[in-house]
Amino acid sequence: MIRLARRLLADERFRFLLVGGFNTVFGYALFAAFELTIGHTIGYLGSLYASYAISTVVAFVLHRRFTFRAQDSGNVVVDFLRFCGVYVVSLAINSVILPLLVEVAHWQPLVAQAVTVVVTTLISYFGHKFFSFRRRPAPVPGADPGVR
Repeated sequence: MIRLARRLLADERFRFLLVGGFNTVFGYALFAAFELTIGHTIGYLGSLYASYAISTVVAFVLHRRFTFRAQDSGNVVVDFLRFCGVYVVSLAINSVILPLLVEVAHWQPLVAQAVTVVVTTLISYFGHKFFSFRRRPAPVPGADPGVR
């Protein structure tokens, strides 16, 4: 059992699913909390933006340290700005899909956001893997740096 756990935790995709799953539930819970408490004041898009602001910071810390294990390399500010860039794309897509489902399809905001999360999760994985925490490969000792 311990071997299986170690093997799973060695897989970046599995770690992404763990952290992403947690953050998805956390972000959705924040959305629901805002929607059910102050949503009548700030609207469902206000609930969306507030939940994104909080869950983005939590996700950055967890993905940087645990998923992509980038805490000891690179610049944390650059990583955070790139991470936020990926989330801005996800948020923009979410900002289009959510109103379409709520205003056009007449879905409840909580249901519409639950469906939208599936799309934005896929965007986030590829964006974070290939952009947010991308690192240049380490040089191979003895290799000619001019040869590709």
